[in-house]
Amino acid sequence: MSNRSDLFIVSGSVGSGKTTFCRHAIDTIRNSTKSTWSAKGILAPAIFDGDTKVGIEALDLASGERRQLAQRRTDSSSGIQTQQWSLDRDAVDWCNQLLRAAVPCDLLVVDELGPLEFERDEGFQEGMIALDSGQYIVALVVVRRKLLHFAEARWPNAKVHTIRDRDQALTSADQLIKKLHF
Repeated sequence: MSNRSDLFIVSGSVGSGKTTFCRHAIDTIRNSTKSTWSAKGILAPAIFDGDTKVGIEALDLASGERRQLAQRRTDSSSGIQTQQWSLDRDAVDWCNQLLRAAVPCDLLVVDELGPLEFERDEGFQEGMIALDSGQYIVALVVVRRKLLHFAEARWPNAKVHTIRDRDQALTSADQLIKKLHF
């Protein structure tokens, strides 16, 4: 493990391609000459029904295991509630267990930290602790633009990558990988 760790905040608006950025960066690193790197953490891809986002999955980067993390909130929803989503408590607990065990690692990914973590002290709190530890070579943390000030205050040395759209997300991920000398 290196004494130096780089934390990158991947930010943008809803649907801009933040998860796409992370997935592309992970795949590129895994397929590079440093393919022996351990990638750990959570990726949270959307679940679509046609063009409509109906849920969010949690993907364990170490094992490839997937669980449904959230579904659209309804009047009868249970679990952890946000304005739009109802998160499954067992899935959140599973994600926190994975994030607690994720460090030390080479590549840490936390997709995503939002109002639950920054404003309500819920959600992926173990992800915040893992990021604070610095026990990784590179970390990617997804944070929406409107919450970026919280992340920048907590991790003042982090570098911010702002994603505008999905096409730019791939180019931006490639640029980051080049900076990391892969």
